[in-house]
Amino acid sequence: MLHMNVKEKLVSIVGVENVEDNNASLLAYSYDSTARYQALPDAMVAPRNKQEVAAVVKLCNEYKIPIVPRGSGTNLCAGTTPTEGGIVLIFKHMNQILEIDQENLTMTVQPGVYTKEILEAAIEVGLFYPPDPGSMHISQIGGNISENSGGLRGLKYGVTRDYVLGLEVVLPNGEIIRTGGKLAKDVAGYDLTRLYIGAEGTLGVITEAILKLIPQPETKKTMLALYEDLEAAAETVSAIIANRIIPATLEFLDQATVQVVEDFAKIGLPTEAKAVLLIEQDGAAEVVARDMEKIEALCKENRAFDVQVARTNEEADQLTAARRSALSALSRLKPTTILEDATVPRSEIAEMVKAIGKIAEKYQLNICTFGHAGDGNLHPTCLTDARNEEEIELVEKAFAEIFQKAVDLGGTITGEHGVGMMKLPYLHLKAGEHGVEAMRSIKKAIDPNMIMNPGKMFEATERKRVVVEQ
Repeated sequence: MLHMNVKEKLVSIVGVENVEDNNASLLAYSYDSTARYQALPDAMVAPRNKQEVAAVVKLCNEYKIPIVPRGSGTNLCAGTTPTEGGIVLIFKHMNQILEIDQENLTMTVQPGVYTKEILEAAIEVGLFYPPDPGSMHISQIGGNISENSGGLRGLKYGVTRDYVLGLEVVLPNGEIIRTGGKLAKDVAGYDLTRLYIGAEGTLGVITEAILKLIPQPETKKTMLALYEDLEAAAETVSAIIANRIIPATLEFLDQATVQVVEDFAKIGLPTEAKAVLLIEQDGAAEVVARDMEKIEALCKENRAFDVQVARTNEEADQLTAARRSALSALSRLKPTTILEDATVPRSEIAEMVKAIGKIAEKYQLNICTFGHAGDGNLHPTCLTDARNEEEIELVEKAFAEIFQKAVDLGGTITGEHGVGMMKLPYLHLKAGEHGVEAMRSIKKAIDPNMIMNPGKMFEATERKRVVVEQ
């Protein structure tokens, strides 16, 4: 609980209406979209501008009060759970698109802007912002940057990191820095922009971002390829990439996922298929037509029993929307849904899909698999009940094996969800003990009082708050 003196100082910075510590507000910000993690903060603070952010951070640093920067709470690694109490910073007032610069193909935004708003604003002027996390209609760009979010278009266009040119960041001591800019080239010192992308709010607070835009694709086509076994679908993914074709979207869904999504979306998805590939290509009309013809042939060569091309834009949008609804659809089946994102090289997709199936069978768990197959980012999703402690123990063992298998295949423990608390025990599998220590050293150098989102990415560290005089 915050001392009254500290609360009064916060109120003097942001206004009484922007500091909340009633039970309802604390409960609302005690969890994110990650199952099984919850902790009450001491207060919610909503700054109105970067100066107020800086003043709040400086105050918290003085009294060693934890700060958890939070977007919409769509995080899937418990990265915005205030595990050590303190202040949750939200950005409902800092939600403006500040500039669209068509000459330099950039957009400057505040952290509270919704991702979908960025895409829509770009489209209005004939431009395009490609990153499209599954939660894009409710996720905020500050959270996307902090987690380096990916999405369905990651195969062709890359992830959030590839579209952030510069940042404005409040350091843990309250100082404000700017990194990068509207530049194609910049090697002036360390690349601090990249350092803060994916840092999960552990190194500072992002208050502004310069995003790269690209020309809007001329057209697009969407198809479904249906398979009688999982491995044939996975092998098709490798075949498409090996033939030097890079689709905008190349998504994989197993039969269990397709059945649940169809029950949820009711758009006529082929529930008889053991596996489905959702494939989309965009660009110049002649290129799209040529690529989709080649892709269709490759699907059939790799044992697809049917290939269906969307006849209209509306039908194509329905298919993509259905894929985006996978998590929501699966979440209806059991009280607890644990969604992970093990990632492997594209060439190892078939092996990874097979391994997930064997691990699920070994522990007698219901694991549905879908994900961004084109970039190797699979989402094994376990449907369980957190109240069943014996089964949860099996779930943890199963995912530990899945992460180890991904690393053994040259992959990683997380492709886009982040480390947070969920993956904290497994970070060493990918980074190695010395790599983790190097990261921890960076954290200590920038945030010596360990106030920024503590307990995430690394083991929690002991921190004593300053006693406030009565």
